[in-house]
Amino acid sequence: MADIPQIEEILEEIEGHEGVHEVFLVTRSGMYVAGKLPKGVERETYASMFAVLLGSADTATSQMKEAMQGVTVHLRDSKLVVLGDGPKALFVLRVGDDVGVRRLQEILGPYSARLEEHL
Repeated sequence: MADIPQIEEILEEIEGHEGVHEVFLVTRSGMYVAGKLPKGVERETYASMFAVLLGSADTATSQMKEAMQGVTVHLRDSKLVVLGDGPKALFVLRVGDDVGVRRLQEILGPYSARLEEHL
């Protein structure tokens, strides 16, 4: 069973990094695990769509000879980035326009192992 309080604490640490506005965790099958969602969204539907989005992108790029790193959705004032967190979960982050995927991977790297322990 997931240790939700510990996961929430780790996600709050991630949100403390410059440019990271919100972060939540979703299982690869699309179940919401923990973290902050935008106000007014239906939690299960919103969370599951990111697993579908990443899965679809993975299928679409599966024949290419490059590994997919994630999916980025550009919004007017920010962007949503979906990145894998090991075999069980996905990070979904709302970040500033100037935050790149490589920078996010640097930020998230140390947290992945800690999160894996609590999933």
